Amino acid sequence: MSLCDLTAHELHKLFSSGEASATEIAEAHLERIEAIEQEVRAYVTVTRDRLLEAAAAADKARQSGEVIGPLTGIPMAIKDNIVTQGVKTTCASRILENFIPPYNATVVDRLYNAGGCLVGKANMDEFAMGSSCEHSHFGPTHNPWDTGRVPGGSSGGSAAAVAAGEAVFALGSDTGGSIRQPASFCGVVGMKPTYGRVSRYGLVAFASSLDQIGPFTRDITDCALVLNAICGHDPRDTTSASEPVPDFTESLVPDICGMRLGVPREYFEEGLSKGVREAVNSAIELLAEMGATVEECSLPHTRYALSTYYLIAPAEASSNLARYDGVRYGYRASGARDFVDMYKKTRYEGFGPEVRRRIMLGTYALSAGYYDAYYLKALKVRTLICKDFDNAFDKFDALVTPTAPTVAFSLGEKAADPLSMYLSDICTIPVNLAGLPALSVTCGFNEGMPVGLQLIGPHFAEGTLLRLGYALEQSTDFHRRRPPLTKTQEWDRNMEEAPDNAV
Repeated sequence: MSLCDLTAHELHKLFSSGEASATEIAEAHLERIEAIEQEVRAYVTVTRDRLLEAAAAADKARQSGEVIGPLTGIPMAIKDNIVTQGVKTTCASRILENFIPPYNATVVDRLYNAGGCLVGKANMDEFAMGSSCEHSHFGPTHNPWDTGRVPGGSSGGSAAAVAAGEAVFALGSDTGGSIRQPASFCGVVGMKPTYGRVSRYGLVAFASSLDQIGPFTRDITDCALVLNAICGHDPRDTTSASEPVPDFTESLVPDICGMRLGVPREYFEEGLSKGVREAVNSAIELLAEMGATVEECSLPHTRYALSTYYLIAPAEASSNLARYDGVRYGYRASGARDFVDMYKKTRYEGFGPEVRRRIMLGTYALSAGYYDAYYLKALKVRTLICKDFDNAFDKFDALVTPTAPTVAFSLGEKAADPLSMYLSDICTIPVNLAGLPALSVTCGFNEGMPVGLQLIGPHFAEGTLLRLGYALEQSTDFHRRRPPLTKTQEWDRNMEEAPDNAV
């Protein structure tokens, strides 16, 4: 198997033993990018020289006898709404097409300090507004499992890069499912940590009360390693939690005997595809066979989550995106008659249609005469959704649901139907409204495409979710499968012999 198909902890063993250098690992990933990036289009920017320089520094550190951390020399991708000093951060938007930040996000500094090597900035839906990675100024990203389908969004580039072997791990941001849904579509692990667990300093804001940075990895072990590097209090982020950060690798035990799991019936209603339902139910049965207690439960206000989210998130976006006015930085339209005309032309030309749609929705919800009827009411319903989860966690250690109601859909299939697109996040949005941690792990295949299982925990229970995900992973082989775009003849044989939901 290629170096590009290994996990971070597998590569660490090769690197620390001298069997493979960081430079060899970096060059293998650059070769993979050169071979398939035209089909996948996971990146906005590839930082070839930075990657090779960082890899050379990692090799020098190992040769000099320095302590080598588990992420040292490991190629990583960063979603293009997380700022990187000296490297363009565009948010996949024309309005920031040439923006080069003067500083790093906290998570980027922490990964650099852990030895991570930047491959590039991953494509995304513009300003993280989308569920398919089609709303990008630089064109859509394609799913490595089937390049005629979407990778999910908004962090589609990050998920596709990890799935296709163009990076070992990646960072994304999750406002309503933008890590977990693409993780499900691309067959990788995706974690949305508790709100405040990971610093948002340097994350370009979409909806400030919902946004959270998290990792994409190939397995649960790598997820724990990346969380160890990026979690922790940051005084530069006023929403950063001071909760102590455990060593998440200590949660990687396969024993889940006695754990109490709730299965919310609202997540299994109309709209869930038959193939996804079967794969998720098979995973739930497996968890029960491994000793977990499984019981159906109810989160009655789930039905209001989608409409609540699409009032709160656009309202916050309309405020956050007001700074892009063509005056201070970013794109400025030419040929304007006066200041007001310049402002209008800049925002119309600089923002894509989905971003403009959400700004208008949010501005309307906040406007005089409608604030109480829409935004204030949405905040009240959000409180009820939070209480539903609190009540559930009085009884259960975690909740188990589908990550998405379907597998990845075709490119262009929902582009002209925003409501249908929004429904892609129906299983993930409630988690963001409540600020909870949630993990997506592959639990099967349908139509040859990955299916994600979502594990939801109470605040700061990332370790519980990793334990459940790890146990499931140890009893299945889904995390070892690779997309047909990259798999070898050996993997071809394995895929042909294994049924979609084999465990």
